[in-house]
Amino acid sequence: MKLYDLALQRQKDYEYPIILAMVNGRYRELMYHYPEGSRVEFVTTAEKMGYDCYRRSALLLLLKAAYDVVGGERMDNLKVMYSIGVGQYCEWKMEDRKLDQDLLKRIESRMRELSRAAIPIEKQVITTEEAIARFHKHHMYDKEKLFKYRRASTTNVYRLEGYEDYFYGYMAPNTDCIDLFDLKLYGDGFVLILPERQNPRQIPEFQERPKLYRTLKESRDWSRTLGGDTVGALNQMIVEGKVSELVLVQEALQEKKLAEIADRIVEENKRIVLIAGPSSSGKTTFSHRLSIQLRVHGKQPHPIGLDNYFIERDRIPAEPDGTKDYEKLNVLDIRQFNEDMNALLQGKAVNLPHYNFLTGKREYGQEVTAMGDNDVLVIEGIHGLNPELTSFIDEKEKFRIYISALTMLNVDEHNRVPTTDGREIRRMVRDAIFRGEDAAHTIARWPSVRKGEEQYIFPFQEEADVMFNSGMIYELAVLKQYAEPLLFQVPKDSPEYPEAKRLLKFLDYFLGIDSNAIPGNSIIKEFIGGSCFDV
Repeated sequence: MKLYDLALQRQKDYEYPIILAMVNGRYRELMYHYPEGSRVEFVTTAEKMGYDCYRRSALLLLLKAAYDVVGGERMDNLKVMYSIGVGQYCEWKMEDRKLDQDLLKRIESRMRELSRAAIPIEKQVITTEEAIARFHKHHMYDKEKLFKYRRASTTNVYRLEGYEDYFYGYMAPNTDCIDLFDLKLYGDGFVLILPERQNPRQIPEFQERPKLYRTLKESRDWSRTLGGDTVGALNQMIVEGKVSELVLVQEALQEKKLAEIADRIVEENKRIVLIAGPSSSGKTTFSHRLSIQLRVHGKQPHPIGLDNYFIERDRIPAEPDGTKDYEKLNVLDIRQFNEDMNALLQGKAVNLPHYNFLTGKREYGQEVTAMGDNDVLVIEGIHGLNPELTSFIDEKEKFRIYISALTMLNVDEHNRVPTTDGREIRRMVRDAIFRGEDAAHTIARWPSVRKGEEQYIFPFQEEADVMFNSGMIYELAVLKQYAEPLLFQVPKDSPEYPEAKRLLKFLDYFLGIDSNAIPGNSIIKEFIGGSCFDV
């Protein structure tokens, strides 16, 4: 019996649509025939693996519809790029016609026809050599290059009627599972809008994020210029011995961006710099490097961590489940923070607090800080862009920076490298090296970290005066050597094993490179060790 048939019988017991299954502890697509006596648990689109399955399957539906509407010869330059909020941004540059609203509506209409037709999504296992030949025939040259360096002898190809493609991850059993989507022209391309995981039965309104879009586009253009915009292209550079030059150019580009930010801060005479970003973005190294650039201008930076303004632990209210959420804004003593910062701006001496995480209390020593004419406060913390944090500080004093490790690579034409995967791997390596925590611990905590980011960081990213991308084209080829041994240690009977297995499969796409070529001030050194800064 197929899992899909059993899922139809059991759907009434689930609030959200079933799209995947766990059979004896292993994820299985619903087209799978399960053995009698198996332990079957279903996965819905409200769960991470189920939601990712829905997103990938929606992309296949989009590509098939585009193929039907314009013909295969115009598909070469349809590229799936990066996420912008709830939208999956795509670019499509055709030589003989322009992407416009009429064409997009025709593609969307074809997607709905395919969805209503409930066409099976077929999975075929073929040799890697055959995959390379097929992708060359289909003009999917990024995939051809990707599989040239693939170690596995076989791969999965998915077919939807006359269209076939490769996707990194599980897929839905047929097209009627993909019934909620929208297409919208945006920027130089368009976005595929899908439901949010928190509410998978409704299409949300697409919120434009112009600053994020510009930053992503700039990073993507740079990766293309450097010749490393896909994993296959990066692997080819490694094989050809060009990676040292790539590292140097990437690091130089980041330093140039840092210098430009420092120039703006000085030109605009800002005295408070607020730095915020999600976990594992490299905020600490960034603040050190920015401070150096400010000193080039004769400024004296004073680093201040928002964590030092935590209220005492016994005053932090408990959540309904008894835990304490340290990500919320109200765990900070906002009034004291504003009073201290305003006093410093007025030239007064302030005894700044230090939070003792062992005792859960703020401590005050003899260190007293007073600002001179050339001093700048450099404040780092996840709530740095939240207007409430600095509501009592004059707006003209503030300069806001959002930093994140944004995706610069695609796996291939139609499979992106999720920004969150890169940050999760960064954090896993750092946790192991500096905190003695294993990969299972990092994986277990990651959903709550992501939840905090969605609530407290991402909503304010467009408030930034400038966005800084701390991602590196080459970084996963470096992190691979550190992360793989950690992931192999996750026990097979552990709840974290499926995620560990997924990340191992992902890292298998990359050839590894030595970390010795990376300079000591690199953001990557914050995670692998050897930084010249105290991070």
